[in-house]
Amino acid sequence: MLRRLVDLARDLGLDPESRAYVPYGHDFAKIDTVAAGEGSAHGNLVVVSAVTPTPLGEGKTVTSISLGMGLARIGESALTCLRQPSLGPVFGAKGGGAGGGKAQVVPADRVNLGGTGDGQAVGAAHNLLAAMLDAHLRHGNALKIDPARIAFSRVTPVNDGSLRKVITGLGGPLNGVPRESFFEINEASEVMAILALAHDRGDLRRRLGNIVLGPDQGGAPVRAEQLGAAGAMSVLLRDALYPTLARTSEGTPVLLHAGPFANIAHGNSSLIATRWALTRAPWVVTECGFGTDLGLEKFVHIKARLGNLRPACVVVVCTVRALKVHAGLAKAVLGKPLDQAVLTEDVAAVEKGAANLRHHLRIATNFGPPVVVALNRFPTDTDAEIAAVEGIAREFGAGFAVHTGFADGGAGAEALARAVVKAARPTDLRYQYEGTGPLLPRLESLAKNVYGATGIELAPSARTRLNQLEKWGLGELQLCVAKTHLATTHDPADGGLPRSFTLPVRDVLVRAGAGFATVLTGELTTLPALGARPNAVDMDLDPVTGAALGL
Repeated sequence: MLRRLVDLARDLGLDPESRAYVPYGHDFAKIDTVAAGEGSAHGNLVVVSAVTPTPLGEGKTVTSISLGMGLARIGESALTCLRQPSLGPVFGAKGGGAGGGKAQVVPADRVNLGGTGDGQAVGAAHNLLAAMLDAHLRHGNALKIDPARIAFSRVTPVNDGSLRKVITGLGGPLNGVPRESFFEINEASEVMAILALAHDRGDLRRRLGNIVLGPDQGGAPVRAEQLGAAGAMSVLLRDALYPTLARTSEGTPVLLHAGPFANIAHGNSSLIATRWALTRAPWVVTECGFGTDLGLEKFVHIKARLGNLRPACVVVVCTVRALKVHAGLAKAVLGKPLDQAVLTEDVAAVEKGAANLRHHLRIATNFGPPVVVALNRFPTDTDAEIAAVEGIAREFGAGFAVHTGFADGGAGAEALARAVVKAARPTDLRYQYEGTGPLLPRLESLAKNVYGATGIELAPSARTRLNQLEKWGLGELQLCVAKTHLATTHDPADGGLPRSFTLPVRDVLVRAGAGFATVLTGELTTLPALGARPNAVDMDLDPVTGAALGL
């Protein structure tokens, strides 16, 4: 039987009878970190990243969860900080984000379907601002906002690609002012980014007020504060501001909080959860989305830079099957069985695909902290293939461990836990672009130093937007590059083998409240679409037990 949530809370120094602990039934509780008190950070922060994933995913969340459980099994107290899963992939193609097998956050169905409702609160706050903006236009537009240049979207929690470009306000004056607009998925919302980066209630309120909606007719930025929207938005986010305490399948503690995607947003769980966790546990494991070129890069340059974090270790998750796919041996397609070639020993293919692992090890080691390669082992992996991966890890001076967390839970990650403990050393980060200065040269540094690009190519719209940001005094925002997660370049068709390329930038979106500019590259969209047969087709509700089926 799993330990009770209240007992986990006591382990973390919380009194379940205090106002710092807000129960949401038996499975979740909100932690009011202000009432609980932050204290001084003393924990070792372990950041889990990965090689370029295939569409199937490489088990990064499974690795993060099993590592936390493995640390507990070897006598080390650990707290795992994860993002709240998104409904988009749950109902779409990839599936849930609660882990899998014997390494899950439980109950996985409730975790995947929204948990304590933070995602819904983010969507409501974002869309309230959009509604107040259109109401302002309809009622005289006293702020003289230019309707043709509004840059603030609406959001939806699901993959509804038909809403990417829309016209709102049709049907006459009672229905508003007709204008072009767009939708993004909740996880790309600036409000979600603000939730993940805010330090406290006051900082949340300030950041919400700083959201730029677009220019007025004189070209000056109009902010949410001028509409009087930030106060009501912060009310909607009052409970969502604090992390959710949950349990793994072995009863170890997890904090779930915020859920920005790493390919179209900054890809990390909240700063509030991570900073508080470091005051409560000697080991804190946090996961950042996709590969080191996305989630880890944004962890370093956005989350850690803004939050003054010093990671003790970076874990790079790798699978033999991913390296074979990157080598071009076969394609991995969601919903279809893996090609038999991927399941047959082929050391030469692993070594060819290992160019991808080397690319990510270069990125990770350049940031400074010690690195451990975690090979998520599948039953068809052979000893010779695993030895090839280990040899590449050793080339970079990285630690190495095989884990079987999916099949064996924490017991399958004890070797990984020992490797992390052995390697860990709190380290000052080596940033790969300056934190201040004009955006364009910093973007060039990021493209060259992290992605390995030869340079960048700006579309006219991107150059215009960069000039506008400089004019508004926002030229020193951090950078959040929206880039495909399926390739080392901007183009998913390029696959996982690094090559020479120029990074094409088609537009730049201002996210002044979050503190960064979102740089759109290639054809990546901020609102995914459903495929021909989404996961939702296989889901249902058991009429007798009420259980969710097919998740």
